[in-house]
Amino acid sequence: MMDTTPTATRAQRNTALAMATLGFAVNFWAWSLLSPLGPIFVADQTVEDASLMVAIPVLVGSLGRIVIGALTDRFGGRLMMPTISLLTIVPVLFLGLIGQYNYATLLVGGFVLGIAGTSFAIGVPYVNSWFPKEHRGTAIGIYGTGMGGTAIAAFTTVPLFEQATALPFIVTSVALLVYALVALALMKNHPDWRPSEQKLARRLTGVIKQPFTWQACYLYALSFGGYVAFSVYLPTYLMNAYGLEAGDAALRMAGFVVVAVLLRPIGGILSDKLGAIITLLASYTLVLLCAVSLASSPRLEGLGTVAFLSMSVGLGLGSGAVFALVAQVSDPRQVGSITGFVGAAGGLGGFIPPLLLGALWAATQEYRWGLLLLAVATLIAGLITLWLARSMRKTTSADSEVQRSTR
Repeated sequence: MMDTTPTATRAQRNTALAMATLGFAVNFWAWSLLSPLGPIFVADQTVEDASLMVAIPVLVGSLGRIVIGALTDRFGGRLMMPTISLLTIVPVLFLGLIGQYNYATLLVGGFVLGIAGTSFAIGVPYVNSWFPKEHRGTAIGIYGTGMGGTAIAAFTTVPLFEQATALPFIVTSVALLVYALVALALMKNHPDWRPSEQKLARRLTGVIKQPFTWQACYLYALSFGGYVAFSVYLPTYLMNAYGLEAGDAALRMAGFVVVAVLLRPIGGILSDKLGAIITLLASYTLVLLCAVSLASSPRLEGLGTVAFLSMSVGLGLGSGAVFALVAQVSDPRQVGSITGFVGAAGGLGGFIPPLLLGALWAATQEYRWGLLLLAVATLIAGLITLWLARSMRKTTSADSEVQRSTR
């Protein structure tokens, strides 16, 4: 993909950003349908433990981003986003009409539902192609607010489910269909966009060999993975650790999600203004402090609520800053492929913690050690960020020296 040139108007850029963000939100809404229903399925004994049920879509959606990101480099976001939206309707309707009444079919439906989570890897290269380098952090940050689809699921799924068990799935399917039809009409690839002709395997192999890919993967696994983990497991966490009712826990989780969603574009904006490195270091410092605080099991009404919300601020800022860094540093022709790997790492970062927290609660009836592990992982992310800053300074100095020698 190539940088934006004057052939793209502001209206075209804004339309591209709006449609990509809306597609991300609708697909994430679908991707998150099972999480708010987990406690209900446990209560009515449809499942014994909801951890695996809610984690499977996260795993599939995460790994699928590797392929979908590379396919977006090949076929473009204009085709890929509505296609994924239409395909997602199949597992959503299956779960709503058939799959929700049996544990085995819930797992099957959740597995296929994971396709909705791959939509993230479509929008990043698509938006990146429409904006100049100095504005990509802000644009990608705004696109990232589409993860607010998780909040839509949190606010609406349980109330709709209480009216009719199939209703939240039917409503989501209609939203996906309407979006796909509108996207086919309005979405366009950038005038200068050209499909990558490189074979899929060779393109992915080239991206794997880049150290930056793996560094960005870890940073995003911590930032976005932490957000996904809490958005998936927080209702269960609050019910177990603090004895909240399912509805109260779901609303508090929604508040956590909303704060992170609102801070993600701010992470992108700050990355354009102050630099992605500074923004990442600030976000990881905040997450580290909050993890240590929550490990002491503070009262929820007070320090506990402040720590949870502050952590969502840190995770939101970090999620926006990581992809601002990717957009600013990567070759535009490889953004889709790199996004696939980094996005997969973020999803996997959200897959493992719910299973770990569930196992810790079953073994010890507390979450302290899980939070301390989060603190250690965050410290490592900070060290990687400092290493990246050093590498970037060396690259900049080398480039400047080459320019001086050619004058």
